[in-house]
Amino acid sequence: MTAITLGKGVNMGLRAAMEKDPKVIIMGEDVGKLGGVFRVTDGLQKDFGEDRVIDTPLAESGILGTAVGLAMRGYRPVCEIQFDGFVYPAYDQIVSQVAKLHFRSRGRVKMPIVIRIPFGGGIGAVEHHSESPEAYFAHTAGLKVVACSNPVDAYWMIQQSIDSDDPIVFFEPKRRYWEKAELDESVAPDGLFTSRVMREGDDVTVLAYGPMVKTSLEAAAAAAEEGTSIEVIDLRTLSPLDLHPIFASARKTGRVVVVHEAPVTLGLGSELSARISEECFYFLEAPVLRVAGFDTPYPPSRIEEEYLPDLDRVLDAVDRSLEY
Repeated sequence: MTAITLGKGVNMGLRAAMEKDPKVIIMGEDVGKLGGVFRVTDGLQKDFGEDRVIDTPLAESGILGTAVGLAMRGYRPVCEIQFDGFVYPAYDQIVSQVAKLHFRSRGRVKMPIVIRIPFGGGIGAVEHHSESPEAYFAHTAGLKVVACSNPVDAYWMIQQSIDSDDPIVFFEPKRRYWEKAELDESVAPDGLFTSRVMREGDDVTVLAYGPMVKTSLEAAAAAAEEGTSIEVIDLRTLSPLDLHPIFASARKTGRVVVVHEAPVTLGLGSELSARISEECFYFLEAPVLRVAGFDTPYPPSRIEEEYLPDLDRVLDAVDRSLEY
């Protein structure tokens, strides 16, 4: 077993995929010589060459447009969007081409493109560097969307995404890049599009993904000291949603809280609340509650901790759910 950070997990997963398949290509701004702004691709250009780890111009639309052509010719491009807020110039390519070419060609053209996006706040960054745009892509038919929350999942999920013939938007919680966990490569990974119960409980279900999984686990540990048993589920896959573990937990506890950094209106919490209400209505003891970012642009870094969901906000929602 080896202790790795989440960033190192992505790096090792990329390396494993490139060693396995010479058609895997990494593209992005500063991914080569610099190794990426978070050093996630550190050492890959040195070992695999400039033809496979490509420093691109500062043009996200060009990165994705080039990736579409490469995918059509049989390559498996992995595109890094340097920061979450930089993805919008490529939004047209992702929604109009990447998501639709497989369907437009009646299945004859595959789009095995992985779009890596460091997302979320908590690092004291400037404007456009701390956003959570996952709902845009989860809403787009033809795309699959996943979010890792820990180093072990980062290692396996990036490889599974690259192996897929479908286009996948791969969200990485940037403020968790330096957190460590033990990796045992002999243990088989879970399926890519599966949710996972991270902590079992009986009183309230808390659903989270990406950076909020750790926050939710910390809230569950704090609640346990007060005698409240919280079950925490890491969604892992945002599109398609793996709903069976979620429904099972909702039926068991009767109370559900959804946590995410993105603004509350039309976020993933809205869809989860609707699905749970449709399938588990007669089991619920309280309405599904949401803990999320506010409906404002991401604030300046000096006040971002007032914006981000934290342990206290999660516990407050748990208490409100238990009061019904």
